[in-house]
Amino acid sequence: MSIQNLTIRLPYEKPPLSMNDRQHWAVKARITAGVRRSTQRLAKAAHAPVGLECVAVTLHYRPRDNRRRDTDNLMPVLKACCDGLVDHGITADDTPDLMTKHMPVIHPAVKGTPPALWLELEWSEK
Repeated sequence: MSIQNLTIRLPYEKPPLSMNDRQHWAVKARITAGVRRSTQRLAKAAHAPVGLECVAVTLHYRPRDNRRRDTDNLMPVLKACCDGLVDHGITADDTPDLMTKHMPVIHPAVKGTPPALWLELEWSEK
């Protein structure tokens, strides 16, 4: 068995969703659907596999500055991204037996480097 990895760069410089957002439900639903669609398209463009038995997903965020941030606030982005990966067909569902969702990772800001969000996918191939 070999471990395979894939990085998918997301088109956001800051998280489009947060646990602290206080938006109208329709606005939040529109943003969530956009993140989900973007992730599906990016997974397809990156030639992400389909039909895996299990995949591990980690959301990474490198902000523009080093203010304190709470990783829990990134969970809505991770959920929408995982739903987009399922829409792509990477697994049949995002249940724990098929998809392991690691806590998001917040990296230190790097002067001169733009902020970024990306997904790291890891799976085993037989």
